[in-house]
Amino acid sequence: MNKVVPVSQVRSVNKVSSILALFDAPEARDVERALAEFRAGRPVVLLSDDRALLVLHVEALGQRIVEGLASFAPGQARLVLPAARLRRMGLKGRQQAGVLAFPTPDAARVQALAFGTRLKVDAPVAPASALDEAALELARLALLAPAIYALPLDTSLLTPDLIQIEAEAVAAYRAQRAVKLELTARAPVPLEFARECEFVVFRGGEGLKDQVAVIVGKPDPAKPVAIRLHSACLTGDLFGALHSDAGDQLRASVKAMAEGDGGVLLYLDQEGRGNGIANSLRAYRLQGQGWDTYDSDEVLGFGQDQRRFDFAAEMLRQLGYTHVRVMTGNPLKLKALEAAGLEVSREAVAEAHAVTDKPGERAGQKTGHVIELDAMVAHAPPRD
Repeated sequence: MNKVVPVSQVRSVNKVSSILALFDAPEARDVERALAEFRAGRPVVLLSDDRALLVLHVEALGQRIVEGLASFAPGQARLVLPAARLRRMGLKGRQQAGVLAFPTPDAARVQALAFGTRLKVDAPVAPASALDEAALELARLALLAPAIYALPLDTSLLTPDLIQIEAEAVAAYRAQRAVKLELTARAPVPLEFARECEFVVFRGGEGLKDQVAVIVGKPDPAKPVAIRLHSACLTGDLFGALHSDAGDQLRASVKAMAEGDGGVLLYLDQEGRGNGIANSLRAYRLQGQGWDTYDSDEVLGFGQDQRRFDFAAEMLRQLGYTHVRVMTGNPLKLKALEAAGLEVSREAVAEAHAVTDKPGERAGQKTGHVIELDAMVAHAPPRD
């Protein structure tokens, strides 16, 4: 006999649904709930058509867990790795993510393939599916290492206590959230090199983080405004770590704006070129073992730059600045702002980079940076 649901309960459910509808799209909300679960070390389920894939980031994996999961899909577990990591494991020229089969539960092998520096593929690599790609994107959004332990699930096994999300929603999330920013607070904050400064906080975007615009002086929006897109660097900005010139660049940029016609510095929560602080520290450890900046990121499975700057363009737009001169040697920033609809002046704006000759030249060759060696001071590898 079917259970009769009281009318009052149905009305209550409808009311709750209508409350949530006042806020944001359910797809974005589902992704954010999945990100919270993922970062907490719990699995989520990705859906596509009639397929379901249970995914767990490798950092949360142990032998007890892999053995427990094996009973739900015996012999079908797999490790999903990005193209960058696979290239470092001997698959030269690899441009697509791939999967390695795990017919028997072996957490130690998973960890070695995901994080080990003795890089070698020990099994055939199959192409990654759309579900596998969505799992890697979920890891990137959560600022976790791009290595996923996954196993297919029969949809009949799914229960409400497992967060379930459409793979397409994960793929579309960045673009949907990029321009959903709200100005939440602003106040004058005098600085050592710029007494006339205003800090403006925006909230939103992917991860619902706080992003800060520092308006130096009184830049005229009728003219090209000097701007700098500065990605947060805990070790360099705050502690003056010797491996980083980020703090020097930060302060030099503000000082240059104050001594000129003003400008806007956007302090963006994109630590480690978008990899997150934990992965940055992993990269620093590899650098201490002889890898250079970009090679160490690739060993961890990251490309040369995971950052996005479309939301930075939205911050500037809301502040009324649509014609800008960008203080950077990074052509990706210029292209991103232009693609987002801003008018970008191509006239050179000097920037206080501080690099040693060889690492600076090497980084410029790998990233396409425009490096003006005459304006540099020997100190540490570039980070822009």
